[in-house]
Amino acid sequence: MSSDDDHGGKVFREAWITGVTTHYPGTPKDSYITPWENTPDWERASAAAVYCQVVDFIELTDGAATRLSPELKGQFVAICWIGQILTRIPDPKPGYIAPWDQLPEWQQKTDIGVFEAIQRDVTASEAVSKS
Repeated sequence: MSSDDDHGGKVFREAWITGVTTHYPGTPKDSYITPWENTPDWERASAAAVYCQVVDFIELTDGAATRLSPELKGQFVAICWIGQILTRIPDPKPGYIAPWDQLPEWQQKTDIGVFEAIQRDVTASEAVSKS
């Protein structure tokens, strides 16, 4: 994985952990809050891929995607993640590929936070490149 992928994957993972620790009812599973360094390779690659998909979406819409409702932002992350699951897990559990309306509220809020963290990262990167 390149350092760019590593950066994007870390942004995704940090936002995921923040969302889980904020929104998960009770004590989350250890795998939900595993630090980047201990995250399995397939999950790191998936996080990096979804980061890139969100960045591409924002860039290909000239930033208009940032004006989506929070729910649509979260749905986009969820759909991209499902694509990664289907790519990397031959016979995933139904819960791994559940549609948005079947995801628990904590996961929906976490996915929204992931999109918004990536959006902030893109905005910060643009500000640095313009200065």
